[in-house]
Amino acid sequence: MQKLHAFTRSSILKTVDTFYPPFRSIMPLQMFRYAACGGANTAFDILLYSFIYNFVLRRQIVHIGPVAISAYIFAFLVSFCITFPTGFYLSRYVVWQQTTTRKRVQLFRYFIIVSACIVLNYLFLKLFVEQFNWWPIVAKIVTSMIVVVFSYLTQRNFSFKAAELKQAESVEAE
Repeated sequence: MQKLHAFTRSSILKTVDTFYPPFRSIMPLQMFRYAACGGANTAFDILLYSFIYNFVLRRQIVHIGPVAISAYIFAFLVSFCITFPTGFYLSRYVVWQQTTTRKRVQLFRYFIIVSACIVLNYLFLKLFVEQFNWWPIVAKIVTSMIVVVFSYLTQRNFSFKAAELKQAESVEAE
């Protein structure tokens, strides 16, 4: 399993870093990695959401016992269950890989931020679809853009903050 992890992490880093040179003058490598990994995971989330919403659920309400869940919310929940672990993996092992914070602490912090993102997703989807009458896919894309900005700022300043502080301290010591 460790070999698979090392190969996966190395492959992702090489791929992402290959595209960094044109962006070197406008952003640091860590921010680029966050944008690339977050962008890829968000694109995966939107594609997955769209597929589930349109082809699996066929835009129909999902009934689970006495509870009825709209298709666009249920599709969000399913896609989230898949993209949460991929997002954490990319954040921990590609973006903020220098961290010394324990994995379970980061996972807990990440979960708190992602929980807030779930609430934001839910609220914005409800607002855009039910109040503004937007098409659910458009609502999901706009919602994702808002939530990604929130996620970056909070992950950088909360979940993986220890890594940045240690990194800054080591740079100052040199």
